[in-house]
This record gives sequence, C-alpha cells and structure tokens, in this order.
Amino acid sequence: MALGEQVFGYFIPTVNLMGIGASKEVGNQVKTLGGKNALIVTDAYLATCGMAEEIKAQVEAVGAKATIFGGAEPNPTDKNVADGLKAFKDNKSDMIISLGGGSSHDCAKGIGIVSTNGGNIRDYEGVDKSTKPMPPFIAINTTAGTASEMTRFCIITDTDRKVKMAIVDWRVTPNVAINDPVLMAGMPPALTAATGMDALTHAVEAYVSTIATPVTDSAALMAIKLISENLRNAVANGQNMEARDKMAYAEFLAGMAFNNASLGYVHGMAHQLGGFYNLPHGVCNAILLPHVSTFNILANPQRFADIAAAMGENIEGLSVRDAADVAIESIKKLSADVGIPAGLTEIGVKEEDLKIMAENAMKDACSATNPRLATLEEVIGIYRWAL
Repeated sequence: MALGEQVFGYFIPTVNLMGIGASKEVGNQVKTLGGKNALIVTDAYLATCGMAEEIKAQVEAVGAKATIFGGAEPNPTDKNVADGLKAFKDNKSDMIISLGGGSSHDCAKGIGIVSTNGGNIRDYEGVDKSTKPMPPFIAINTTAGTASEMTRFCIITDTDRKVKMAIVDWRVTPNVAINDPVLMAGMPPALTAATGMDALTHAVEAYVSTIATPVTDSAALMAIKLISENLRNAVANGQNMEARDKMAYAEFLAGMAFNNASLGYVHGMAHQLGGFYNLPHGVCNAILLPHVSTFNILANPQRFADIAAAMGENIEGLSVRDAADVAIESIKKLSADVGIPAGLTEIGVKEEDLKIMAENAMKDACSATNPRLATLEEVIGIYRWAL
C-alpha cells in the first residue's frame, strides 16, 4: 500500500432478517447453516419466560437439537463465558444461537471464539486476535440498542481487573442477525430508553469518528433521525409497533455505522463505569454523551451541526459553531425526556475512582477513533463534569 493510502473495511452479517415475524425464520436458518445441535445463549429471564423455549421448538422442528444456557448476566463476565463454554462442550454443540440484548450476544460471541480458538476470553482483548472461525452463529435481538446482533464488537468484563474488555474481531460477527420488533414489545420503558440512547451514542460517535466514511455517515445520520423521531413514542407506549419497528431499524443502522467507523471516548469511558460498578451500559452512554460531545466539538463543529439537523432542529441562520451547540442541547433534551438520570452521581459513581477509570478508558480500543485527543486530566475532567 502506497504512502498516504488508507483502506476502510465494511463488516456486516451475511444474512439480516428484519420486520414483524422475522423471528419465525430461525428454524430455516439453522437448516441452512447445517446446525445439528445448537446452544441457545440467553439471560435468566428469557430462559424462563417462554421465549427461549419458542426458539428451541423452532430448532427442533427442523430436526436439530437445542440446549438453553441462561447464564448471560447484564454486563457479561469472563465467568459467564467459561460457564457457557462448558455447556457448549458438555452438550457437544456445533452452533450457537443468541437470544436477547447485548449481554446475550456478547456472551455468545465469547463462548464461540474460545470454543474454536482455545485459551481464555481474556486472550482476545483488542483487535482481531482470533485465528479460527467461530461455530455457525445466529443472533436474535430483543432490544433496540446495542446492535451486538450484527457487529464485530464483543464486550466482556474481566472480573479480576474490573475492566470491560473490548474485543473487536471480524470473526465474531454473526452469520445471521434477526430483528423482530414483536420480540421488543415487552421491554419496559427504562430499558427502552437506555437501549435507545445507546443506539444514539453509536450513531453520533460513528459520525464524528476519525475513520468515518460516506457509507457509515449515511447509516449514522438516518439512525439519528429515526431515534429522534421514535424513541419518545417507544418509551411512552411499548406496544406502539410502528415506533418499535423504526427503533429496530435505527439501532441496526447505528450498528452498521459504528461496526465500521468504530466509536470514541463515550464508549471507552462507559466501559469503565460498567466494569467498576456493573452499571447499565446504555445509561452510562447517555449521561456521558453530551459531555464528551461538548469536548469533541472543537475537532469538527460541522459534524455536530449535521447531527443537530438530523435530530430535527432548525439551524437555519446559525453559525456552524452555534448549530453544533444546538446538537448538544437536543441530545440533553431527548435524554431527559426519556428519563435518563442527570448525572453519574445519581447512579453511584465516586470521585475517588475517576483516575483509574480514566487511565483504563484511554487504553480502551473504542477510544482510538475519537476525533479529539485528550490528556488523562481531560478525561478525568469529563468524568467529573458528568458527575
């Protein structure tokens, strides 16, 4: 490659099924992938409420076997992965189906990557550390936020270090991603709000990323538009299927954007909050997003002006810099409207932990593409600003 050239990748599942009723295609996809014995990775609630049993029945209807592993905890850990790996081996599974939100999908990715590559999940922290493909993998999404059902990102908590490891590896991208808004209708308002703001964060960080491209830009801006228009309605009435459907598309588009343009300091910092305090990822992102964005405006105010327009704000007649400020205020208003806490203090974050979290945030793989470089003191300052 000649000096000055830069090649951009584009990663996405081979098959993506969306819309009402998409989850009824699981059996057909198992058959297409040649799976004979699936491990269904999910959380404790979905394992017992009947949804996992419905997926298992679909698998069995095409002549395959299935075992339900309900050990994916919120902010899944290295221990969850080890337990799931044991279930995968004990049941002689040959494929993985994840059911749930980001926790289920990330846990499944961890199980899959270790099942074929060996070692410990900690060995794969960083970018493209695996050397062998995962087992066939179908991801069925039940939330509209993380986009883990279609990305190459896997976030696992190292319980010894209390650090959320960012594993970015194209081999963990699911073969099939399924987004059926019917499965999302039961999300309570608080979870709808948190996951929706997570999706907004993905789109904003991808749009201002140092490796954004016209392809990722188009997905990010449409995601921002759809979230701004539909998240409030989805929080207000979870049975509003139009809002649910639009939010499913929004989180997928945001996933397309950040899966290829990566993220920034919001995620690098939020991962530390999750690792230290086991806090909800979407809430951490939502609280940090306006503060990191304010810090980042200096690097590219035009991008933030574009975000303001995508959020439906009238920026006619404003300078680029003033329009950028409108974007920050619009983000704050949406966050407040859907009930996100105003600051980190409300969710238990302590001043004495800021320095170590800032140090770890600067090492996080997601921080590498933030548009403005920060010193350690500046990252600590953003945390403090968000308290």
